[in-house]
Amino acid sequence: MDYGITYFCNSSLRPFGYIDSDYARDVDGRKSMEGHMFFVGGGLVTWASKHQETIALSTIEAEYIAFTRATQQVLWLTKFMEEICMPQQTPICIFGDNTGAIANTQNDKNHRHTKHINMKHHFVKEKVVMQSVEFNYVSSSENLADILTKPLAKEAVVHCCVGIGIRG
Repeated sequence: MDYGITYFCNSSLRPFGYIDSDYARDVDGRKSMEGHMFFVGGGLVTWASKHQETIALSTIEAEYIAFTRATQQVLWLTKFMEEICMPQQTPICIFGDNTGAIANTQNDKNHRHTKHINMKHHFVKEKVVMQSVEFNYVSSSENLADILTKPLAKEAVVHCCVGIGIRG
């Protein structure tokens, strides 16, 4: 009750976000946990964490599937900002810690390894080509969405909370 999210008047209103997935941590169903968060004005405005609907066959696939939901969320966020007369320059940057999944959004070179992935997840490639969204690498230790996908050490939790803008 003594904590809240801090927003800063001199921060950019351009959205950006973080995405992460934890491959098959659910020991019963082997579904991966995914999480994403988006910031505007230096503070967190939207976030989600949930088990994926399907079982991923690799860490790259789990992250790539997570990109789908994050892309849908960022498209909603930019449309919302447009409706309140705050149109945004695209592409919107989303940081993720899986270089293989990021590479899959940018080209078809790994297509033979990903053609089994449900087609609904490939719309991410289309949105990257349309420059609606871009995915950029961030190290796992700097990925703030880590807090949404797995148990973390106290230092990592504190780092994520500070990064998210939670202040007491």
